[in-house]
Amino acid sequence: MSDEGVGFEHMGLDPRLLQAVTDLGWSRPTLIQEKAIPLALEGKDLLARARTGSGKTAAYAIPMLQLLLHRKATGPVIEQAVRGLVLVPTKELAKQAQSMIQQLVAYCSRDIRVADVSAAEDSASQRTVLIEKPDVVVGTPSRILSHLQQNNLKLRDSLELLVVDEADLLFSFGFEEELKNLLCHLPRIYQAFLMSATFNEDVQALKELVLHNPVILKLQESQLPGPDQLQQFQVVCETEEDKFLLLYALLKLSLIQGKSLLFVNTLERSYRLRLFLEQFSIPACVLNGELPLRSRCHIIAQFNQGLYDCVIATDAEILGNPLKGKRRGRGAKGDRASDPEAGVARGIDFHQVSLVLNFDLPPTPEAYIHRAGRTARANNPGIVLTFVLPTEQTHLGKIEELLSGEKGTPVLLPYQFQMEEIEGFRYRCRDAMRSVTKQGIREARLKEVKEELLRSEKLKTYFEDNPRDLQLLRHDLPLHPAIVKPQLGHVPDYLVPPTLRGVVHPHKKRKKPSSHRKVKKGKTQNPLRSFKHQGQKLRPAKNPS
Repeated sequence: MSDEGVGFEHMGLDPRLLQAVTDLGWSRPTLIQEKAIPLALEGKDLLARARTGSGKTAAYAIPMLQLLLHRKATGPVIEQAVRGLVLVPTKELAKQAQSMIQQLVAYCSRDIRVADVSAAEDSASQRTVLIEKPDVVVGTPSRILSHLQQNNLKLRDSLELLVVDEADLLFSFGFEEELKNLLCHLPRIYQAFLMSATFNEDVQALKELVLHNPVILKLQESQLPGPDQLQQFQVVCETEEDKFLLLYALLKLSLIQGKSLLFVNTLERSYRLRLFLEQFSIPACVLNGELPLRSRCHIIAQFNQGLYDCVIATDAEILGNPLKGKRRGRGAKGDRASDPEAGVARGIDFHQVSLVLNFDLPPTPEAYIHRAGRTARANNPGIVLTFVLPTEQTHLGKIEELLSGEKGTPVLLPYQFQMEEIEGFRYRCRDAMRSVTKQGIREARLKEVKEELLRSEKLKTYFEDNPRDLQLLRHDLPLHPAIVKPQLGHVPDYLVPPTLRGVVHPHKKRKKPSSHRKVKKGKTQNPLRSFKHQGQKLRPAKNPS
């Protein structure tokens, strides 16, 4: 029987796993799950490439759990031990992977226990958890190696399954030495899965280190969803000032609908952008690697719940400054203190993101793919809007070359804005940009880190006892390191372009999107509202061909 079109119910899975899959609402496996799970259950090593958001976590978690359950149900009684190890490059991904596995073992939690040991600040409690010998351990290579060296974790006689998720990031994160040392603590024979969004030199090196005669799944699918699901546009901004002006107009005039992720290339730029928007009473959060892990995860959770419209993020620590085997810890200027195991460009599951806006052009074509992968997930529509300076056209061409592939069809369509329509906002934009100084940015970063540390430590016990109060804790409150002029938060009618009057209401508070809001079938809402410019709508230009 061909495994083409095979559903979960035909894979020979434990009924308890099938019930958990049903509860998660997965009616059919994704392509990577359909191909990988049967091969993994046959005991084969796998090297799998699939785009971000394609269900890679379940593709390795389901067969791992099935094999562990089958061994406990049919084999001789064996001593409790750690038999599954999942390595990921960041703490956030570790928490996310553990959460997914916990959902899958909802009906067999007595038989399978999972532990996340990625947070360095929880070493004492992790030692206690590891003494109980959970069946599956999730963590970053550095944390796993630390526990192995302290004899908190022993794998040489028990490990049966090794998973390396987001394999193409591990070496660029500087985990090469830790990974090689970690492998010395593993048995000679074990089954291994390498999951990656791209195949590069690092993945080939990992393949030689970890896998034994693997089956290579290089799925014939584009790295991003098609144009019917994901629309991708570019906007050429003549100057840096134009980028700030255009973003201000899009947000203040409520032309962006739904939840959005704004990507910049450095942490300093993240705070510059947040403080700029703050001048106009536009709330935004910065997902900052300097903040405690609990704070970062809390921001992501509240964004997913619909409490925030806008999050500013950076992927510089992951993809902008490859470290290739060097020690981690000191990044680019302006990002020195950032947590080297934190980042959002890859893998983190943001829910219902309508728009990814590349305020800064991604540093590499791969970075573009991973940013764009935050939207248009699980058959939801999405848009990617990229701001480009004239000097960046060559670099943009490399991104387009990767996206268009052999077909050569343009993917990043030009989005035509009549900048003169919003020229009346320029003096406000300049005023706000002048107010955001380097000293103000440093003070804002320090203030936020101090406040989050205070909340994280002193209020940890309180929030455990009062979870509803935690929901009220917001991360988009004004930082106010610079003088904020209240009048900038109001847009008088005479500044609104004539074609927009009666369409937008910039004075009113923007309606908060709900992550549970249902969209009628066949009616996908475009997160970029269109408006006319001298008879021409704000829309992508038609393909010249």
